[in-house]
Order: sequence, then structure tokens, then C-alpha cells
Amino acid sequence: MARKRRLRTGFSTGSAAAAAAKAALLSLLEDVAPPQVELTLPIGRVLRIPVEQGQRLEAGQALATVVKDAGDDPDVTHKARVSARVRLLAAGRGVVIRGGRGVGRVTRPGLPVAVGEPAINPVPREMIRRAVEEAWRRAGREGEPAVEVEISVAEGERLARRTLNPRLGILGGISILGTTGLVKPFSHEAYTATIASALDVAAAAGEQRVVFTTGGKSEKRAIKLRPELPELCFVQIADFFGFALGKAGDGRFSWVGLVSFFGKALKQAQGLEYTHAHKAPMDLGRLSGWLRQAGEEPGLCRQVAAANTARHALEILRGAGRLEAVELVGRRLVASARRFAGPGPALWVAVLDYDDTVLFEQEQPGGGS
Repeated sequence: MARKRRLRTGFSTGSAAAAAAKAALLSLLEDVAPPQVELTLPIGRVLRIPVEQGQRLEAGQALATVVKDAGDDPDVTHKARVSARVRLLAAGRGVVIRGGRGVGRVTRPGLPVAVGEPAINPVPREMIRRAVEEAWRRAGREGEPAVEVEISVAEGERLARRTLNPRLGILGGISILGTTGLVKPFSHEAYTATIASALDVAAAAGEQRVVFTTGGKSEKRAIKLRPELPELCFVQIADFFGFALGKAGDGRFSWVGLVSFFGKALKQAQGLEYTHAHKAPMDLGRLSGWLRQAGEEPGLCRQVAAANTARHALEILRGAGRLEAVELVGRRLVASARRFAGPGPALWVAVLDYDDTVLFEQEQPGGGS
């Protein structure tokens, strides 16, 4: 029987942009275009990234291009050519980051980047700054760099049409993304097997409690909320909400926790078994309907229904002084979790704001109570 090939991990558009920025600045300061650069990722790992080209331009400027490698992930931006043009600034200090052709611009609220800014997310921005600082020091320069970096993506506008960017109001190109710097191959079978294995390990260790999160950030918050639990009790489930709750309800665990940010919680509250954006687009009309049934003011319900994202909807509720309405989502989330997990385990659910604040928390006994 043939052995299955291990799926290959790639790197994000954020890593490509940061590597291109570092290569461009080295080309300018050292007058030699590096064939590859070492990039320090947010997770602490150092990644060597090939540089397709690096060249000096007119005085004080240089350009470098990196071809994004998404590994075995079916990523729209796989093989995209991400470029960075750097320019030394005559005055001021620091790294100024701009978006060029093929990088989208944010036109609606509710995203991590402000309206009017290029769609370069906060972590990639920090990666670019760090990469520029590393190049600056390597070239023997002292003090803080004074550098402008413009990121562009060849055919970025065409690529963006195959993403959710137009729906979210990100126009003119793709987003520069990434929280770890890496792109892990996305396989449903592999991911559900990982969840099942994590539950097996916890059960084998004699643990009767597990906490599900959808990613690294929510897991960090969950660990702070439940510091009494060992690390193996925390399981990242990504979008596999129904699968994970069903596996945890098989009788091995007496207590199951779930910590989700508001947007993901909203999808889970709708009873969606699988919550990925491509299969389960955000339906803020459902939230608006719940608010209307609860007697909220019709104008507020209309604003929520027309919101750009779940984050935007939450900002609308906050602005109206109606954050307590999140309880409507929380209660439905508990009910959805119960349907998937069955009557056995006790349930604990926490819904987070985007600043990690707990918006809703509830514990429900198990055993059919």
C-alpha cells in the first residue's frame, strides 16, 4: 500500500511582503540583490525565502519580488508575485508602509484595518517593520530606519475577485494576511483526525474536561479563563464546530467548554456544523431577526442587517449601548452546542469581543438536566 505524501506547509502573503521588503532594502544598502532572505516569523521560527529579483532603481530606491508559495494549501494567492519598493526618507524616522497596485484598500468599517488604509493586516505590518529593521542593522546602519515601503501584487485585482474582498468592501486587490507567517495545508480529513486525536489524548490522560477554541488567539484567552486545566485539555477546532462537539459528546467527557470570538460565535449560534466563510457566509440578517424578536428598535435592527461584517455589527451594538444583546447570540450558541454534543456533558460557553473581553459566559449542567 502506497504511503500518503505529507502535505507541504507554505508561507503567507504577509511573509512574502516582509521578505520582499527586506530584500529590496538590502539591494539598496549593500548594492547586491540577495538570492534569498531569512525572515523571523511571529511564532519565532526563522524561514529562508527565495527572492525572484532584487534591483536598485533611481537614487535611494530599490525593488524586490517574492513569489508566494502556499505549499499544498489550495490558496488563491499561491504563486502570486508580491513586490516591495523601498525608498529612503530624507526626514523623519520609522517605517512607513503603503499599498501599491494589486493591494486592496479598505472602504467599509468592521475590519482590523481602518477605512481608507491599504488592506495590509496588523501582523504583516509588524513583520514588514521588523524585516526592514533587520536589513538596516545587517547593512551596518545605526539608529532607527527612515524607510518607506510600498507593497504591490501582480494581478492582485484579478486574484481578489476569487476572494471575499469585494463583498467586504476591500477594493482594488488582495489583502496581505497572516498571523503566524505560515500557511498550513487545509485538509478536512486531516483536521478532523487531528481533533479526534487530541480528544483521544485528553481522555487517555484521564481528563474529563476539554475546551474548544477556533484558533490560537481564542485558545490563549481560553487558557487564561481556565488556568486550572492542563494544556492538553485545549483543542483548536477551526471551523469544525459540529464535528468537535459531536466527538466530545461520546461519553468520555463530563464537561465541554467553547470559547469563540463574536463573528464565529454568530455562525455557531445559527447551528452551522461547518463555519468556514466559503461554505457558510456571514448572515447578519439572522442576527437582526433575533434582535427584532427581542423587541429591539427597528432602526438598530436595520443597521445590524446592513453591517459589513460581524465586527461592524458589534460596533453598531456598542455605539447604541446595546452590547447586552450579545446574550441573544450566546444563548443560541449554547443551544447549538447542546444539539451537537447531546445531553451528556455539562457545557461552558464564552463569547469574546475582538479585544479579548468576555461578552457572554454561561455554564449549563449536563446529564439531560
